[in-house]
Parts: sequence; C-alpha cells; structure tokens
Amino acid sequence: MAYSSTILLVFMLLVTGNMHANGCYTSIISFGDSLADTGNLKQLSTKSDGDSLHFLFPPYGETFFHKPTGRFSNGRLIIDFIAESLGLPLIPPSLGSYVANNVTGLGQGVNYAVAGGTALEPSFLETKGVYHSRENASLGTQLGWFKESLASICSTGSDCKHLIGRSLILMGEIGGNDYNHALEYGKSIDEIKTYVPFVIDTIISAVNELIDLGAKTLVIPGNLPIGCSAAYLTIFYGSNKVRYDDTTGCITELNKFAEYHNELLQTQLNHIREVHPEVNIIYADYYNAAMQVFVSPYKYGFTSGALTACCGGGGPFNYNASVACADPLSNSCAEPDTYFNWDGLHLTEAAYKIIFKSLFKGSYTTPRFNALCPTLQQEGIASSI
Repeated sequence: MAYSSTILLVFMLLVTGNMHANGCYTSIISFGDSLADTGNLKQLSTKSDGDSLHFLFPPYGETFFHKPTGRFSNGRLIIDFIAESLGLPLIPPSLGSYVANNVTGLGQGVNYAVAGGTALEPSFLETKGVYHSRENASLGTQLGWFKESLASICSTGSDCKHLIGRSLILMGEIGGNDYNHALEYGKSIDEIKTYVPFVIDTIISAVNELIDLGAKTLVIPGNLPIGCSAAYLTIFYGSNKVRYDDTTGCITELNKFAEYHNELLQTQLNHIREVHPEVNIIYADYYNAAMQVFVSPYKYGFTSGALTACCGGGGPFNYNASVACADPLSNSCAEPDTYFNWDGLHLTEAAYKIIFKSLFKGSYTTPRFNALCPTLQQEGIASSI
C-alpha cells in the first residue's frame, strides 16, 4: 500500500493548523465504511473485482457531482454536508490520486473510510464462518494508515497532538458491516448478537487510542435501523417468521438488534466521558434521525416512500442481489430526491441531508453538536471535486 498521498494531505493539515474553519475545527479526520467513503474503495479496487465495481458507473454520483466519485449514493454523504457547513472543502479519500495531484487548495481533511470496512478484523469473523473477499479495511487498518502518516510527517508528539486536537474526528458509522456480512452468510440474530460486545470494544479501543493521540472532539455514530433496508425487506419478503412494525413496515427484530448495538455503544461512551471529561464525546443517533423519516416519509418530502430503492433490479422494493444498481438490467428513478433509499443498501443524497441536519443542526446528537459549534453555516457551501 502506498501512503505518499496520505502523507501529503496530513502535511497540509499540519501547515494550515493555525486556520480555524468557522471558528470550530481546522480539519475533519474520518474513519468508517460506505456511509462515509468518499473514494477509497475506488482506489483499492482492481479490474478483477468485476461486478462489485458497479458503484463506479452512472447513475452513482448523478445528482451533485454529475459523475461517479466512489461514493455509494447519487450525491453527497453526511461527511460532505458536515464539511460544507464547517466551511471546509469536501474531504478527499486518503488513498486518492486527487490528493497527490492537488497539493494547493486541498483544504483541511483526510478520509480513511472504506466501503465494506468492518470494525472487527477479518480473522475474528472468519472464526465465525464469515468471509469477506475485499481488501482488509477494518477500523484497525484504517487507524494504522492514519498513525503511519503521522509518524512520517509530525516532527514532534506535541505537533501531532496539536493537529489532532483541533480536528473533528468522525468514527464511522462503523460496525454495521460486521453484522451485514454475517447475515449474508445466514447467521441467526441470536448468534450475531454475541458479536456486538466485541464490535463495541473495538470501536471504544479506537476512540481511546485517538484520545491518547490528542483528539478533543469525536463523533461516534450508532447503527441505522437496518430493518428498514430495502435489501433486508427483500431478503425476508414473504417469510411467515418475520414481524413488521405496523407504522413503518420495517422488520422489527432487525431494528431491535440495531437498538441493542446502539445501547451498548452509548453505555461505553458514557464511561469514556467519565474518564475524559475534557474530551467532547458526541454520540450521533443515526437510528432515530433516520427513523423519523421512516415513520413520516411524506413529511420530509419523500413522496416515493422510504422503503423502496430508487436504483435497483426490480421486485417489491426495487432490490435484487443479482442485479445491482448500475447493472445494464437495473432501473433508476427519475426523481431521486423523492426517495430515501438509493440502491437497497445505501441512501440518497436527500436522505443524508435530512440525517445531517437532524444530527448536526438538530437534537439527535448527545451532547448537541450545535452547542459545541454554534457557528455552523445555515446552508452548506456548494463544493465540488
């Protein structure tokens, strides 16, 4: 793995460390999976990946970038809206050639998130009979990339602490794929529930390590309500063993599982707050920020509903595991802003914008983010890469 572009980007972070964006943070440092990946899997992928490269073709990226960028959506992600509201350029992928070729004007930020990334190491999942063929992009691996970059660029430990302390650290979302991969292998909810403490411990360990490195503000998201995913609604469609929520139409057991993960995560975050009262530990309630839309999609402008995918291979929820979005046999909606779900597994730009506003300008973070950074711009700055 080549780290030269990452080192260049961290250098830019360091030399511009005296510049605060909007008076809050000088930069964004991000880890996670496809909910935050701005192009790292694109850089890691090869032609041998075959059908898994569907996200590199239209209609991905059509709404804002007008071309695929490696994001798993039709446009911007939550991390993009955060950057815009902080007055920062969109955060490029740490492994991207964009970084190496655009040293000036990079802005302040680096993103290590990789689509498909897990919290746990592949070796743990393999002991459970769960295998994932993509490159190892676990949270530990991403953190390793970050630390290697720092070791190459920071002249002293205090320089590194200064850089990290004035950055907003986004820890995911991470952990969802640990469960998704297991569900794909047919593991039961009861078995997967035993993974949760290990997933949480891994996330907490990474948070503590970043605090030791100097982090002062970290945002740690919970899991989304996976029982509302078009993919799972399709997989379990017609089963007489599945219970659905009468209000949303989502799968009750899967959502209760996501709530269990989120409860354990919040308990552990409270312990960190007790030990490190000087650090801003922000829990981002992705679950309820999204659930408000599943309860009342029309209220938020999703006139095509919240459960059916905009882009997919047909069926009751326009999702087909064998016909991915961008496949020649797939179909794509004409008005993605009226859909909450993009491709069965990921959300539309309009959905991410609603979740962003609920979290970073609303009441779905603990403590409230806008109380820590009250100078957030009212509307995002139009940015492009």
